[in-house]
Amino acid sequence: MRDRLTDALYGLGWAAVKKLPEPAAARLGRTIADSVWKRRGKGVLRLEANLARVVPDAGPERLAELSKAGMRSYMRYWMESFRLPAWSEERARQSFDVKDLHHLTDGLATGRGVVIALPHLANWDVAGIWVTRALGVPFTTVAERLKPESLYDRFVAYRESLGMEVLPHTGGAAFGTLARRLREGGLVCLVADRDLSASGVEVDFFGATARMPAGPALLAQQTGALLLPVTLWYDGTSVMKGRVHPPVEVPESGTRAEKTSSMTQALADAFAGGIAEHPEDWHMLQRLWLADLEERPA
Repeated sequence: MRDRLTDALYGLGWAAVKKLPEPAAARLGRTIADSVWKRRGKGVLRLEANLARVVPDAGPERLAELSKAGMRSYMRYWMESFRLPAWSEERARQSFDVKDLHHLTDGLATGRGVVIALPHLANWDVAGIWVTRALGVPFTTVAERLKPESLYDRFVAYRESLGMEVLPHTGGAAFGTLARRLREGGLVCLVADRDLSASGVEVDFFGATARMPAGPALLAQQTGALLLPVTLWYDGTSVMKGRVHPPVEVPESGTRAEKTSSMTQALADAFAGGIAEHPEDWHMLQRLWLADLEERPA
């Protein structure tokens, strides 16, 4: 029953919110965010605990301000996502302003393939639709298998409607398909600040140990693709901002595990810089650091 209700609510969002005028959708998102924030549920408390690591000198009042802004940012993500399928070509092209884009365009021009790795900052789907519409570049990504299965199918259909090729995270075949796309000179985009497997790489992240996926670094090593960190943020306007960071190079020496560890740490450092500049736009409402994971009951 809970799964059916969840699926129905998401279906209602995609059906109804996309019909609202943009200002009305934005107001609805802020209203929902403020209501959820006031209830102080598990998600809000976890967000504050995560932000306390990002902004260690913040007191309770500052953390409360950040978590309230964070929930508004998170709800903006959802309001935008529900409306993206109804965006015009022009709206999609004007949705994103990115710095240092040359790292991406130059990399694609070489034909060697490019892996973009992002944290859960702002709205990666907006960046995705901008890439397919403004740059005219299709790309492949991976989606976490959600429950119920019908909800996962909704997310796949939604992202495919934006011009993305979507592979399931589980099943074992995703890595091989991603590698083939890269060898063909294609683009792969992966949200990569939270490990969803047992094979993640331990990194230092804001002074404590977290685990991040090895996939981006392994793909770059195996295919020769360029590995680019990207960070995103909102600035109070309707246009999301972003930055393409310099490539993470494959170390010249070391074992594959050592190279993967070094490259994943470099991604974590780039992510940390973007998150520290815009902590309110980091939508991390789950446990991330190993010390926090160990606190959970067995």
